[in-house]
Amino acid sequence: MKFPILLLAGLLAWAPPLVPVHAQPPRPSEDAYYTISRFDLPEGEVLEAAGFQLLPNGQMAVCTRRGEIWLIDQPFAAEAGKAKLTRFAHGLHETLSLAYRDGWLYAVQRCEVTRIKDTNGDGRADLFETVNDGWGITGDYHEYAFGSKFDARGDLWVTLCLTGSFSSQAKYRGWCVRITPEGQLIPTCSGIRSPGGMGANASGDIFYTDNQGPWNGTCALKHLSPGKFMGHPGGFKWYEEPAARTAMGETPREPESGSRCLLEAEKIPAYEPPVILFPYDKMGKSASGIACDTSAGKFGPFTEQLFVGDQTFSTVMRVFLEKVNGHYQGACIPFREGFGSGSLGLEMTPQGALFVGGTNRGWGSRGTLPFSIERLDWTGQIPFEIHEMRARPDGFELTFTQPIDAASARDLTGYKLSTYTYIYQSSYGSPEVDHTTPAVLSAIVSEDNTRIRLVIQGLQRGHVHELHLPDLRSQAGLPLLHPQAYYTLNHIPEK
Repeated sequence: MKFPILLLAGLLAWAPPLVPVHAQPPRPSEDAYYTISRFDLPEGEVLEAAGFQLLPNGQMAVCTRRGEIWLIDQPFAAEAGKAKLTRFAHGLHETLSLAYRDGWLYAVQRCEVTRIKDTNGDGRADLFETVNDGWGITGDYHEYAFGSKFDARGDLWVTLCLTGSFSSQAKYRGWCVRITPEGQLIPTCSGIRSPGGMGANASGDIFYTDNQGPWNGTCALKHLSPGKFMGHPGGFKWYEEPAARTAMGETPREPESGSRCLLEAEKIPAYEPPVILFPYDKMGKSASGIACDTSAGKFGPFTEQLFVGDQTFSTVMRVFLEKVNGHYQGACIPFREGFGSGSLGLEMTPQGALFVGGTNRGWGSRGTLPFSIERLDWTGQIPFEIHEMRARPDGFELTFTQPIDAASARDLTGYKLSTYTYIYQSSYGSPEVDHTTPAVLSAIVSEDNTRIRLVIQGLQRGHVHELHLPDLRSQAGLPLLHPQAYYTLNHIPEK
């Protein structure tokens, strides 16, 4: 029997391949490593979650932008949607941060630090005491106040947004202050613009996020060291306060608009440039809460690294920090996207769960919900990621969470490196400027295949070094889950 030519061609088209096709590892997804669980919120309630505090009885306290505090029973339940939420306190003024000490829940309100207690055990707060209200407010929308947890001395750190996020029309607006265990206010740093969150690293040093605007070319992570100037001169008038003069000394020199951060740091000894510059429109647009992984491996392979939210992108970023010449600097790397609302407050727990509060009121966000409370859990699977990016005198050293394929690591065409910085100026924000393209001269792979030493010609102090590794593979054949990193190189190690 003869087959028609067209029928024969069709049979050949549908025939199985003569040569077996070797299956390639599936491309990784964030969901495979870190899952997002969303809490069901009480119907009709508006919970714009801004801060968290795990309590000794196992409940999670949540404060909101609407001035309420709620309690989550069984916050670590496998099915987060079934957890019960009850209101603990209300009638407060924009509570953005919580801390706990000696049976008291401390809330940072827009106007004061308050400590709160349930004295009769009915699950409702009934005792409210002002700890300190030594700063001013005008009623302006932007006068946020964010607080830290208690430091090793028992102090609570508070960052105070400028009036309108541009100028200082009320006492200590644009400053960081500390509240001592006795309730005393100590002026600590000037130069704050518009904070989005605060947190400590594993060593107990305090950081905050500041947002793009005047004197801030892009969003940034900044180290709060007593006596330092953070970059925005709008609150310089408060150096005239006796307490500020005692704690801080003389008013710093006014920075020159149109300059660069490191150039001004050379002229202004008190100025501490940003630790991490978050590239605008690449890593986000509104940096927010900070949490450190102190779970000793229960959250995965990133022990003692920082996690930072971005409200606009509804994401959580990862930050690796190191000290070079006595100053913090390091790299930011994408970590997890897909949160329900704009990521605002972050809280890492000893159990290895990261709680994320969200809101989009007043700002747009990729997350479409008006508000949310979510929990991020590690699945136990280790993603193939850049683990650390360290500065070296002639380049960078990268470490990885899994062994790398040496052949792909040695291929210099697989490294895409560029640098840029931002204008330090009084006008709003800055484009990327001063672009350069350093040359990757060699890539040296360690014997255990977990590190790459990049020798680079053309490192630039004060620049973000944007590195892409699209072709790097693990020994299992996987590409990097996030093949990019952004290192803010303020200081080049001497050895």
